[in-house]
Amino acid sequence: MTDLESDLRRLMIAGLAGDRNAYRKLLAAAADRLRQYYWRRLGREAVEAEDLVQETLMAIHSKRESYDRSMPFTAWLHAIARYKLVDHYRRMKIKYSAAINDVDEMIGADWLGDSLAALDVEELLCELSDKHRAAISLTKIEGYSVAEAAQISGQSESAIKVGVHRGMKRLAEIVEGYKRNEDR
Repeated sequence: MTDLESDLRRLMIAGLAGDRNAYRKLLAAAADRLRQYYWRRLGREAVEAEDLVQETLMAIHSKRESYDRSMPFTAWLHAIARYKLVDHYRRMKIKYSAAINDVDEMIGADWLGDSLAALDVEELLCELSDKHRAAISLTKIEGYSVAEAAQISGQSESAIKVGVHRGMKRLAEIVEGYKRNEDR
């Protein structure tokens, strides 16, 4: 676990225990991370970025009791941020697609690329375990390197690689199930 992750996690747990100063520090640090997150996706000039930061901070506040203290805080934070970004795209009627690179090579399925394009990626990812979903979301959808994804999620680089591989294999099984149901 990185120093940043352990600091944020400690602040969150203290905030949940009623330490207002720790909670204020947490929200300030989270706001900085969120700005970077949204600027990376929308551009530094995007007016919407600050609105999304505020929406995400409000969601953190309203959902703070759902935080699992055994999990990395940054993974929880980025999951909320991702959902806020998807909501933003939907509100703005922006079609957003995320390429899942090299899936065919990883699992040797020629049909998977077309099938995944036809399905809602977010819905598919919800079928995965939290660790596999985080590994795939951070590396394949959000574009972080394996090292960055490991730092954000609090997992080792090896765990991220394994999570991506196993998660992609599970996604292929899910899509195959959808395909079989469509063929009936």
